[in-house]
Amino acid sequence: MRIQRNPVQSFIRNTIRLVIALPLWLWLALPDFNVIWETGAPEDNVPVLLTGLVKFFAIFWVANTIAKMFFILPQWERLVLLRLGKSVGARGPGLFIIPPFIFSVARILDVRITTYEVKATKTLTRDNIPVDVTAAVELEVEDPEKAAIDVQDYWKTTEWVSMEALKSTIGGNDLKPLLSETSRIASDLKLGIDAAAKDYGINVRAVRITDVGTPPALIEELAVIARAERSARAKQIQADAEVAVATALADATEILTAQDGSLELRQIQALLDMSKEESSMIIVYPSNSLMGQQIASASAGTGSGKKKSA
Repeated sequence: MRIQRNPVQSFIRNTIRLVIALPLWLWLALPDFNVIWETGAPEDNVPVLLTGLVKFFAIFWVANTIAKMFFILPQWERLVLLRLGKSVGARGPGLFIIPPFIFSVARILDVRITTYEVKATKTLTRDNIPVDVTAAVELEVEDPEKAAIDVQDYWKTTEWVSMEALKSTIGGNDLKPLLSETSRIASDLKLGIDAAAKDYGINVRAVRITDVGTPPALIEELAVIARAERSARAKQIQADAEVAVATALADATEILTAQDGSLELRQIQALLDMSKEESSMIIVYPSNSLMGQQIASASAGTGSGKKKSA
């Protein structure tokens, strides 16, 4: 990961270079160059010129070496320190003075939470369907020493681990879970990436499946299947309801015929329900009465409202 330039550290180092180099230049190197300028014959003062140049470069080297001893790290950076080639841990944030020659800086790491995308294209699911899956991985540097010492490029290594885990997860699941159970798939994917990234000092905070791309023809087929399943489910529910109604009617009929007078009471209740309707004419007559049937027939032929008989 690229670390941004630290303007405060650059200012401090340049100030130290100037404070050290300028007095030494005036004290050590300037007198030699003054001799050359006063005599006006540089070819006669070659040793003096060489001595002045050596002093100039020596002064610059000393000032630069001392300036590079000063490190100022912001809150989100950590410095991994080596002493004679061996790691002595991470430092930061704040101001540090690191002596040269004995101590050296292995790496400066950004420990802020970072997110990157991982894409698996044309990867076969367990039911042999090619899909394109995109996942977002959120991670942070948990152990700067491991991230700097145990792996050369923790960022690229984590990306490759994420890619491998994503393809393995796709190959171990059918298409339907990939489309409908993204939370579970993302959780399994996080566990797989985190298990490998811990060796590099990286903590995987979250993994999110952002997109699952399927072939257009397959989407149409799935839509047809879904419509057929919904239609079959609706017909099954309707049939179950009809069976329940028929069963209830059969039970009611059995109860009404089992006791004397129950059927007549049910007929009276039906008459009461019909009488509540507007524009209704109800003629009640015995079923075996010829006169009652004639009256009902005459009413049915001349009545202006809706006719009902029982």
